[in-house]
Amino acid sequence: MGGASSKLAKDLLSEYQELTFLTKQEILLAHKIFSELQGGGSGPYSSRVSKDKILTLPELKANPFRERLCQVFSTSDPKDGSLSFEDFLDLLSAFSDSATLEIKSHYAFRIFDFDDDGTLDAGDLEELVNCLTGETDDTRLTAEEMRQLISNILEESDIDKDGTVNLSEFQHVISRSPDFVRSESSSQHSKASDFS
Repeated sequence: MGGASSKLAKDLLSEYQELTFLTKQEILLAHKIFSELQGGGSGPYSSRVSKDKILTLPELKANPFRERLCQVFSTSDPKDGSLSFEDFLDLLSAFSDSATLEIKSHYAFRIFDFDDDGTLDAGDLEELVNCLTGETDDTRLTAEEMRQLISNILEESDIDKDGTVNLSEFQHVISRSPDFVRSESSSQHSKASDFS
């Protein structure tokens, strides 16, 4: 791990800092964690870490959206979910305390858009609720409770009344929720400082 291949070049460090919402210390910590996940491999620039290894991070184990996080931030086949170092930095950056509400809400929307069609429809909302409540007999909503909840969400969020929530409608709802930035940042457990 202490070899030259595990060090992050200063020019790359500066570039990553300019392109993300992360501090130099957070980038260095992310690099250390990513290198450990690689098993001290040949460097983060050309290799990827499998979704299975990413999901071993304690900060993601309890996150109900852990699979979607990997899919959304992976620049390889989304079903593969493997992350390059830059994908990993993008994930950390999007949910860092310094990221803007627009960035956080954009990625939250993508994570909640389970079928990747650019809208949140009843199917996406049902999956979202199931992720948040769990799917055990004790926590699962009845069909009627689910129908009513989805109806309420669409009533509140679907401004153009087309039966779906698009990104701008989602961002409008989020802008009225002052707790979103704080709760989204902590619920995603993906700040670089959380990995220390």
